[in-house]
Amino acid sequence: MIVSVILGFVLLGLVLLLALVLPSVTSDTIPFGVRVPAQYAANQVVTRQTRIYRRRVLLCGGVIAAAGVGSVAVTGQPLLLPLSVLVLVGTWYGCFFLARQEIRAAKRAGGWFEGLHQGIAVDTELRTSPPRFPWRWVAPAAVITAATAVVGVVMYPSMPQTLAVHYGANGLPNRLEVKSVGSAFSLVFLQLGLTALLAGIAAAIVRSRPDLDPARPVGSSRWGRHYMTLSAKALLGLVAMIDLGLMGSSLLMWTGTVTRWAPLVIVVPVLASVAAAVAVLARNNRDRGGNGEDTGLTHRDDDRYWRGGVIYINREDPALLVPRRFGIGWTLNFGNPRAAMLLAGIVALIGLVVTLRFEG
Repeated sequence: MIVSVILGFVLLGLVLLLALVLPSVTSDTIPFGVRVPAQYAANQVVTRQTRIYRRRVLLCGGVIAAAGVGSVAVTGQPLLLPLSVLVLVGTWYGCFFLARQEIRAAKRAGGWFEGLHQGIAVDTELRTSPPRFPWRWVAPAAVITAATAVVGVVMYPSMPQTLAVHYGANGLPNRLEVKSVGSAFSLVFLQLGLTALLAGIAAAIVRSRPDLDPARPVGSSRWGRHYMTLSAKALLGLVAMIDLGLMGSSLLMWTGTVTRWAPLVIVVPVLASVAAAVAVLARNNRDRGGNGEDTGLTHRDDDRYWRGGVIYINREDPALLVPRRFGIGWTLNFGNPRAAMLLAGIVALIGLVVTLRFEG
């Protein structure tokens, strides 16, 4: 139970920190997913809603964390802490949605886009000279996966005849299987699938369409290329850490080691890499280049393509991935048929991870 409590607190803290930090690293022309002209980025409605949003998140986060701890103390069920994380994520979106609605209402009432020259900036060289895919960043994940497979082959004859393939919330095995190639190398197959999938997403990112500022097309294009490459590197670094955690979990299974700290073998490297990736991307997300450049144009008001401020649906846009409107990273264009296939692959892998290894 101690392990689950630790993981629950770490996840709650990470989600709460992300919720508080993201308004500060999102582009100032899309506060809470609402497209606004640059001259309204510091409007009093925007600044007031940012303060209210953070107060709501802090209050709700404190209440949810206290409720999670109290529920564990009363019931002795550590699974309630991960459930608290899901509740916090839902509450976080509720706070975001309320702030978004207020800013949208102010934008409509004030006619913020009236009389402005709206435009779109496009980097015409992205097709002929896209950013280079960072192949060297694939090497760590590939080496870790290959090393895991080699170690598994060498250890296979001496492995226990019964392998622990699933762990409960207490860190102890709760499902055993007879040794076979399928059971012994299940996590190696998972490593291969995750590496291929996330490397494919990284390749899509470096060929995606950045959100360029028509007022500063040259500077924002230069920034966009840098940010796409940085995002791909962060994703490849993340999959390397996931593969490292899976390697550690495989070694525990192959040696028959039983420890309550087993869930931390995968979760800690992943959480550490996520925190590092967020820190690096956040540092580079706010300043989008410009150097005094000003064409007199402003972004097109494209809120109609964003459902709830987070889901992008535009059948006329051929892009598969587009920058998020709130926070950092990329999201799918659900108007693109390829998005359904990619999403199905991600969901299948997540389901496989949950089914194979950990509960709660």
